[in-house]
Amino acid sequence: MEQGSKNPDDPGQLPLPCASGCGFFGSPDTDGLCSKCFRDSLRGAEAQAQLQASAEPQAAAATSKEAEEEGARRAKAKGRCASCGRKVGLMGFECRCGGVFCGEHRYSDRHDCCYDYRGAGRDAISQANPVVRADKVDKF
Repeated sequence: MEQGSKNPDDPGQLPLPCASGCGFFGSPDTDGLCSKCFRDSLRGAEAQAQLQASAEPQAAAATSKEAEEEGARRAKAKGRCASCGRKVGLMGFECRCGGVFCGEHRYSDRHDCCYDYRGAGRDAISQANPVVRADKVDKF
């Protein structure tokens, strides 16, 4: 189609409103969308393609739904004490159980800590001190 040969009386050549309903006129070259809506749809498709590409490796890394919920809970409550709900700001103390606590509840005996300190100590000792056994020697 040449631009100079457009006839305003031809019903096929009249500008149509944008397909998204924004109020501007659309073009058949942009699938019936105005230039702004067409640009937004291209950006949305590009962003969705990037999101799908980044979601595939993350889907393999996520092992269970509980781990995702745990991470979301921690991210949400990062600025408040897990025991009393007080705002901790930059002075929050992270416990080995995964919670952030205020100065009053920072010790494991002050909050309901679910971390197994005794088991962790046993594991550390067993890894640091392997069992030493004498080799069997043939006696003469």
